[in-house]
Amino acid sequence: MSNSDIVETIELTAKLLELHNEDEFRIKTYTNAAYNLDKYVGELSQLDFTQLTQIQGVGKMMAGKILEMVSTGQLRDLQDLLAKTPEGVIEMFKIKGLGAKKIKVLWNELGIDNLNELQIACENGSISKVKGFGGKTQESILESLKFIQSQAGKLRMDKAAILAEIILGELKKSFNTVEISGQVRRKSETVDTLTFLATYTDSLPDFSAEGFIKDEKKSSPFVWRGKFLENKISIEIRYVAENELLNKQFVYTANENHLKHRNESGVSLLNVGLSISLVEGLTQESAETTIYEKFGVPYIIPEMREGVNEFDWIKKNKNEDLVTWESLKGILHNHSTYSDGQHSLEQMATYCKELGFEYLGIADHSQSATYASGLLITKVQQQHAEIEQLNKKLSIDRPFKILKGIESDILGDGSLDYPDEVLASFDYIVASVHSNLTMNQARATERLVRAIENPYTTILGHPTGRLLLSRQGYPIDYKEVIDCCAANGVVIEINASPYRLDLDWRWIEYALDRNVMLSINPDAHEMQGYHDMHYGVAVARKGGLTKNMTFNALSLVEMEEYLGRRKK
Repeated sequence: MSNSDIVETIELTAKLLELHNEDEFRIKTYTNAAYNLDKYVGELSQLDFTQLTQIQGVGKMMAGKILEMVSTGQLRDLQDLLAKTPEGVIEMFKIKGLGAKKIKVLWNELGIDNLNELQIACENGSISKVKGFGGKTQESILESLKFIQSQAGKLRMDKAAILAEIILGELKKSFNTVEISGQVRRKSETVDTLTFLATYTDSLPDFSAEGFIKDEKKSSPFVWRGKFLENKISIEIRYVAENELLNKQFVYTANENHLKHRNESGVSLLNVGLSISLVEGLTQESAETTIYEKFGVPYIIPEMREGVNEFDWIKKNKNEDLVTWESLKGILHNHSTYSDGQHSLEQMATYCKELGFEYLGIADHSQSATYASGLLITKVQQQHAEIEQLNKKLSIDRPFKILKGIESDILGDGSLDYPDEVLASFDYIVASVHSNLTMNQARATERLVRAIENPYTTILGHPTGRLLLSRQGYPIDYKEVIDCCAANGVVIEINASPYRLDLDWRWIEYALDRNVMLSINPDAHEMQGYHDMHYGVAVARKGGLTKNMTFNALSLVEMEEYLGRRKK
């Protein structure tokens, strides 16, 4: 079992123990263990009993439970709890604002044991009459239910890409040529269908293989549709003639709205893509370049083929200006063991340098984020002293610098959570919202505006606080927020975590039109988290972010000059 599997198992056990009114000490034991194990850096599955008991929050009992999970793949305590808990009750834990105590009331007092009954109770007003709930909670539950329903059967970009590669490997056992297409190829932030193109020569294949479950009603002679193993996401395998693969890959990569676009002659891109004869031996990119040339526009990268604004963008820009991984010179918004990160400041900086970057911006949580071990003022001073020492050590062979940053919580009234003299001690500040996420649009926007107008704010972090597939972002007036950033010279973050990808790529063009720079930040809590910037780059390119408007494409010298001017 992976660390995350172990932690998730322990967390769910703690929730169900509370749901079933089990011993409070036992609940606390599981809760504390999950909290501490989530921050453990090594492989838990490689540790013996004695080594496990040396981890903070892990006693002899919990060490035994972890060994049980590693050896059997499950936990008997959890299995016993699951056996007496309806599946629908467990699903209620996905609802924002519903914890074990409220779920217990819904189940025991109202007899609600599934999401469908919960929705009906919300819609007929029953929930608002229950003590401890009220109209506002009922409305929040209903909104969360509708969001969960809309996200059913989808995967985040990262999970979809991994699963697509696994399925690709399986399909190659049955087909000579198979390629990933559709949403995965154009790097959609969430994916509801995994699309593959499989070639044939003489006759259409009759595909069947172990693990693939065909949906006979949705399939046709030309398209296999169904599922793979226990995954809920839809799969489609499109059979294409070998000599049509280049054309069909172009067509099935794009959103249909992209293909509907017509040129000055009134011909659709779909028509051009299907009708043009492509010379054998071309690469996919050169073939697609030929199609776009025939259509009358420069090449548009797969990420941008969404049918939103890419044809307007291409008139104003050139593809070589789009940001790439290689464009990035530094990594901003990262966490260390000073707050809730898994690696030390030195480890984070050393690995950043090993990846070839010129600077690391450390931005641990600020003091009000007690849940994440936010930095008290004395801790800030201690970190700054260590940064000074590490900068001397790490810059010996080539220029490299740790920049002193902080992820300062935006409080309910829009203020930042340090006094001005402490804020002034940082090189830059990422201002982010982490609490009070239920404000209406007017209040949420006003809160962000006040934070942006704070002269110490450098970057607005994950602007809506969304968690893809699990939590909607809080409502904001995007234009007002972006306009305020433009007026105050504040950079907007594209949080590259595949859980967030926030700012949404659909607002990048508006930000660029307002001359607002964007920063692709990994929000890394461990060294490997830096690689999440690949996801951030993908959605940044989808939205048309150019290198010259990417904040962390500035070199170390340029960044220091920028931050120096900003301070003045």
